[in-house]
Amino acid sequence: MERRGRMGKRWGVGILAAWFWGVVTGLATEPLGWWPLAWIGLMGLWLCVLGGDGPGRSRCGWLGLAWGLGYNGTGLFWLTGLHPMTWLGVPWLQSLAIAVTCWIVATLWGSVVPTAWAIAMGRWGSSEKVSEKLSAWRRVLVGAALWCGLEWLMLQTPLWWPSLALTQSPNNLAIAHLGRLSGTSAIAAVMVASAGLAAVAWRSRSRSGAIAAAVLVIAGHGIGGLWLLQPLNDVPETALNIGIIQGNIPNELKFGSEGWRRALLGYTRGYEILADRGVDLVLLPETAMPVLWDDAARTNTSLGQAIGDRQVPALVGTFLRSRDRLTNSLILETGRDLDRTARPNDRYDKVQLVPLGEYIPFEDLLGNLIDRLSPLDAHLAKGDRDQILDTPWGRAIAAICYDSAYGERFRTQAHQGGQFIVSAANDAHYRQSMYAQHHAQDVLRAIETDRWAARATNTGYSAIVDPHGHTPWRSPAHEYVLHNGPIHRRAGQTPYVRWGDWLTPTLVILAIATRLIPPRPF
Repeated sequence: MERRGRMGKRWGVGILAAWFWGVVTGLATEPLGWWPLAWIGLMGLWLCVLGGDGPGRSRCGWLGLAWGLGYNGTGLFWLTGLHPMTWLGVPWLQSLAIAVTCWIVATLWGSVVPTAWAIAMGRWGSSEKVSEKLSAWRRVLVGAALWCGLEWLMLQTPLWWPSLALTQSPNNLAIAHLGRLSGTSAIAAVMVASAGLAAVAWRSRSRSGAIAAAVLVIAGHGIGGLWLLQPLNDVPETALNIGIIQGNIPNELKFGSEGWRRALLGYTRGYEILADRGVDLVLLPETAMPVLWDDAARTNTSLGQAIGDRQVPALVGTFLRSRDRLTNSLILETGRDLDRTARPNDRYDKVQLVPLGEYIPFEDLLGNLIDRLSPLDAHLAKGDRDQILDTPWGRAIAAICYDSAYGERFRTQAHQGGQFIVSAANDAHYRQSMYAQHHAQDVLRAIETDRWAARATNTGYSAIVDPHGHTPWRSPAHEYVLHNGPIHRRAGQTPYVRWGDWLTPTLVILAIATRLIPPRPF
């Protein structure tokens, strides 16, 4: 009985330690951005799961879950900013329950990766003695391959945000440049592998293992740093003077008469000022015009008339019709054909819709239930995955809000000839920490594709980002802002743009191959 009590106490300490290391990793995400903590927190996860005096393989999944709850719960705490939703007519307590439930669900979903990883490592990664150097390398290779494979699987789902790479953006631009090799998997592989080597070295008191971990960290930063130090070499002929309007219309007003009045006034006035400054293109936030943008809206609103008068093209965030539903879209308005419907290459429809907020998963089965429980009209249509957006200055890479978490959306458009990124978002639903994380996502996308990016948001942060991830300009939050500045069109293709995430299948194949080879003492 006493022995069982000691084991239970050790087990509780192990769970608490895993959760603590997860919280440490979560502090590496914006807005704190303490990126070195992510490397330390990952090492802590390895130590908890693969410790020789740990609770046993069968319980490793609980350790991974505890770490995941700490990491995702910290990094995604901004979801609680959904509360209060009283402006939607939701009672205060029900609003709090909805916000907390969304945070818990997203935290649990994000914890699938470390939980599955820990279960697999407990089964396949702990069977070899840490005293065997070859076995340590196998263990680390398997761990890196598993993590990258699991993140890749999550990116095929409609709900994903906190990849490991997010902990390094925008403050560790050297390691973020590894994204040019193979997207976020290259960053995750170096982080997981180096943390694994350090953990094995700590357990076995191996100097060679510690050196190997240090070499991998230095090599990863060195390779990325060489990219970071390369001059951009943009020429004036590729410059595009882009104007950005941050409307700063709170969600409490946005979809009512007062919000519509402020939108027309603010965006029309902002457009006219920027057009008079001589910009080439004006970028508006997601749903800046919160109405169906049909012929009547195009010709009868003050914004549509201003575009017709000035004829400076604008990308307008609004709603368009797609068959029997609406889309959350960016439409290119030039002012020359006000009585036309949107042509396919003049619009971009949001692909990654927010589950329950913009569409209902398994709608045939759950639609009626969700309609009764949710105050939101979650019935938008998804955009096609192979969309292209053509402008008078070449093809653009377009993204709306949640698209920013999915690098493949950007990679595909860059591969199809996209020369610069235009990203529109609202973000007013959430806490200000989300603004910083959303900006960090777009920094990763700019680096991966080697493209300049312009971001227009409703309440912040709007920004311009260069291909190295630097931010020449970023707006303050919760202010009406007008800005114009240069971005450049670029046509080169990084390895990631050319070949996609080639590293993950390579690591998986190598890991399987090494598992099939019997271990030998070194």
